[in-house]
Amino acid sequence: MRSYIIKRLLLAIPTLLLVSTTVFFMIRLIPGNIIDLMMSDQGVVSQADRANIEHSLGLDKPVLTQYGIWLGNVIHGNLGNSLWDKSPVVDEISARLPVTLELGILSIIIAQIIALPIGIYSALRQDTIGDYIARSFAIICIAVPSFWLATLVIVFPAIWWGYSPPVYLIPFSQDPTGNLKMFIIPSIVLGMSMAGMTMRMTRAVMLEVLRQDYVRTAWAKGLSERVVVLRHAMKNALIPVITIIGLGVPTLIGGTVIIEQIFGLAGMGRLIIESAQSRDYTVVSGVLLVFGIALVIINLFVDMTYGFFDPRISYR
Repeated sequence: MRSYIIKRLLLAIPTLLLVSTTVFFMIRLIPGNIIDLMMSDQGVVSQADRANIEHSLGLDKPVLTQYGIWLGNVIHGNLGNSLWDKSPVVDEISARLPVTLELGILSIIIAQIIALPIGIYSALRQDTIGDYIARSFAIICIAVPSFWLATLVIVFPAIWWGYSPPVYLIPFSQDPTGNLKMFIIPSIVLGMSMAGMTMRMTRAVMLEVLRQDYVRTAWAKGLSERVVVLRHAMKNALIPVITIIGLGVPTLIGGTVIIEQIFGLAGMGRLIIESAQSRDYTVVSGVLLVFGIALVIINLFVDMTYGFFDPRISYR
């Protein structure tokens, strides 16, 4: 087990290196640059002032040199400083990460609470009215864009009932109940797409597992439906479902960028939008690198859970 984890972490190094390289250079291809924005903000127009600003930011060096300096700092655990206010990028991420983390975890939990029971029920009642309704609901969850649903959730309740979700951050340490009330609606909106995919996968896998010989034997013994499903069928059916959850995490991370912006949540998704608009290259690179590291860790965790659900799987 230990050797497998070490091997996976070593294989993640070239992946993260490719991600960091792509991010570092791609953000600089966005039209406009931070020098023009700073000159406009400070009201300066002379070329001498432009050269001074460029030199103070270290942007007068060749791009490959800038990348080498940034990568060297990253290896030593330093993501650099914001080009605008010189604040450490690590501090910016540390302040925003709990918001995105809470939103993502709640979204995954809510998605599974919705998807697993409906998917199992749909498989057990194949080709019934309940199955058709469940399958239609899953397709709707997948098809409806999260940003459109989030907009409806904010606009129509405000028009009809004068209610709108809180759009300011309530720390969990100060008011746990208020914090959960604030995050529950964005989490549901964000988790709907994952819920739809998980529902469909759960139904398909459960149908396959329910046709296995050992499940037929369990039915023949006279065991109740609950025992057959929970003790015999569900555990083996969860392996592909866990894979789908792991594959859906990148989409979930991308969704936080939009959801945080719509609901006014000061998370990493909103940070990356603000940084991209202001061309704060170091912040954008740091946030996307953290997202890449998170995906590597999540995929490793997903792979490790396979052995729990299927003892036949060994790690070498």
